[in-house]
Amino acid sequence: MTSVSPVTTASSASSSSPTTQKPEVTSDYQTFLEMLTVQMQNQDPLNPMDSSDYAVQLATFSGVEQQVQTNQLLENLAASMGRMGIADLASWVGMEGRSTQPVMYSGKPITVATEAATGAQTAVLQVLNKQGTVVYSGAVDPAKKQQEWDGKLSNGLMASEGESYSFVLKSFANEEVLATEDAAAYGRIVEARMGSGGTELVMASGATVKSTDITALRERSGS
Repeated sequence: MTSVSPVTTASSASSSSPTTQKPEVTSDYQTFLEMLTVQMQNQDPLNPMDSSDYAVQLATFSGVEQQVQTNQLLENLAASMGRMGIADLASWVGMEGRSTQPVMYSGKPITVATEAATGAQTAVLQVLNKQGTVVYSGAVDPAKKQQEWDGKLSNGLMASEGESYSFVLKSFANEEVLATEDAAAYGRIVEARMGSGGTELVMASGATVKSTDITALRERSGS
């Protein structure tokens, strides 16, 4: 989460917690008024400062004071949201999230989103290993939103447990390719954390996914 940088006040002050900053701002403002009063008392009677200059100084410091207080409120809000985010993220761990990132095969069928492109008459699901090689290709129902890959490879063998695979869905009409798209699949979430770009989820495959790229969540289907 991006932190809010406090505006520098007219007087130098060391950083402190929001609970101590407010009195410091009040003290600074009082000091400013005292200095302004002294300035008025000691000005040249033959060349007094214009009243509009006083007004500008007062308005400027008042604006800075308000900005500092606003920054303090924003920092408190950001910290509060951060704590809430971490607490909420804990509930994601152990669940299955659907994304287009590689998914680890655990010996159980993997649920894949297989809704084909509009107008598709047929569809083919391809399974790729971590090297990007197609290790399985099979027809799927283009009308079904999701289907399962049981781990069977084109060579007749079963996929190795612990290996990661990604999926591609090809949609056809009149034997011509309508679309080739990455197909999202469910994978187990093993870690949730706050990254520089927002909430990040680490999958069992080792892939890191932004929470905004998770299109669905469900309870883990099995151990």
